[in-house]
Amino acid sequence: MKVMTSTETRSPRTWQQRHSILAVLSAAYLLCYMDRMSIATAIPFMAKDFGLSPLGMGSVLSAFFVGYAAMQFPGGILSDRFGPRRVMVAAIGGWSLFTLLTGMARGLTALLAIRVLFGLSEGSFPSAASKTIALWFPQGEVGRANGFQLASVQIGAAVAPLCVSWIILHWGWRAVFYSLLFPGLGLVVLVWIFIKGTPDASGTRVQAGKPETVSVSEVLKMRTVRWCAITIFFWSIAAWGLLNWVPTYLLQARGFTLSKMGLLGSLPYLAGALGYFLGGFFTDCYFSSRRQAPIVAGLLLGSATTYLAAVARSGEGAVVALAFSFLFVFIAAGGIFSMPLVTVPRPAVGAAFGFINTASQVAAFFSPLAVGYVLGITHGDFATVLYGFVGFFAVAAVAALNIPAASAVRQATP
Repeated sequence: MKVMTSTETRSPRTWQQRHSILAVLSAAYLLCYMDRMSIATAIPFMAKDFGLSPLGMGSVLSAFFVGYAAMQFPGGILSDRFGPRRVMVAAIGGWSLFTLLTGMARGLTALLAIRVLFGLSEGSFPSAASKTIALWFPQGEVGRANGFQLASVQIGAAVAPLCVSWIILHWGWRAVFYSLLFPGLGLVVLVWIFIKGTPDASGTRVQAGKPETVSVSEVLKMRTVRWCAITIFFWSIAAWGLLNWVPTYLLQARGFTLSKMGLLGSLPYLAGALGYFLGGFFTDCYFSSRRQAPIVAGLLLGSATTYLAAVARSGEGAVVALAFSFLFVFIAAGGIFSMPLVTVPRPAVGAAFGFINTASQVAAFFSPLAVGYVLGITHGDFATVLYGFVGFFAVAAVAALNIPAASAVRQATP
């Protein structure tokens, strides 16, 4: 093993490799969320083929999160022990396969099973990607790097309505899922090529597959981890409700055409991409010793702008309000998801991130079901749903007040 000096770790070659890795991770996240969010645009058309009720639609949207939530914590532990490279290759290859199979489903039962397996295959990716950021980037840049890669999440969600609506118009909803296989296979190759060794903060070159120990009990005892998990749980109930139902909301409640929805419906997701980046940027540059401040502010402002979307008189006004809502709540999310990367000992980063994201995905599982149920009993009253989201963002803000303020300095690695 070669030991590198701190000057060598800041060499142009190392800088270039770091940012090449960041580009690959961002591309993988973009495709990840295109694969995942395509169903949110396609679900009204799938519902016609399968004869689904609003609750049935919610079940299909939620099925993914059964597997996804179940794999978050194990995926983080696997990344800590065996390195993120192998985990990401398996995850991307798996979800690409099950995206293809989604387009081949011939009934509701098969579709539900495929979406659960899709979630299982994708569930280990976020922890592995964040583990890679924590290993490659200096502490003062971790929030920005993580925010940049997470911004690709919302770019993927923004691109999905545009691409999916166009494909559906020309070839039908099944073609949407067939078309996403080959980009996934290409990313498997890129991850394998670019993500190899990882220099730690001291300049020591560590092989990606070197085993690392992690104590699960110690991770769960960390106050930052616990309160981040609680905050992101309430955040996710509202945020994932918006992410999954905005296309249907614009089509059914606001009377948008498919092409208009594809164009305007992407704006909130783009605002969310900016929010993710700003969340990491603000915590790195301006709130390094009180990282909970932008989280609380983002949640409160997101709650207020979601209310404005509910009472907007026009569909266009609702889109503008939702864009601001996405901007603010994803600033909060960017701060939350950066927390374990800068406050948790490096060998435990994957497990800590996985635990926090497990809380997020458990909430994300229940959210589409709850929205479908409420829409069913209120005969499609989306305003009631939005009022509920206002409350959940506010509760998340209260929970975020308990996140420790002095969280800039990473604990010493045991």
